[in-house]
Amino acid sequence: MYGDPATVRKILTELGDTWAVVGLSSNQERAAYGVAEVLQRFGKRVVPVHPKAETVHGEKGYPSLDAIPFTVDVVDVFVNSELAGAVADEAVSIGAEAVWFQLGVVDEAAYERTRAAGVDMVMDRCPAIEIPRLGPAPH
Repeated sequence: MYGDPATVRKILTELGDTWAVVGLSSNQERAAYGVAEVLQRFGKRVVPVHPKAETVHGEKGYPSLDAIPFTVDVVDVFVNSELAGAVADEAVSIGAEAVWFQLGVVDEAAYERTRAAGVDMVMDRCPAIEIPRLGPAPH
């Protein structure tokens, strides 16, 4: 419902490969850690965004999206639904091409605002589940 197959495919295969992962820290117990690892395996540059600004999977972290000094193509959001809308708005303001809300993260108003701004968006889906469906990982 919040991510038709064409939009999912476009975000994963046609947009740029720099993904800011909001909520990614060095805590290996969190879903963001494993999902970021899968994204890297499929050739994505994963940029951790977390108040601690930790280096994760070899990539320097930043405390916020607007602190990242280079272009971000996709913003992958691992925060709860109450906080996710503000992250989507920030993603639009920094010029991201797409916003991806993880499984269980839904904010219909944010979805409408983001789409109205011309930014692709998927909600309540996991890229680590979707990307292998598109073909084998590069070697």
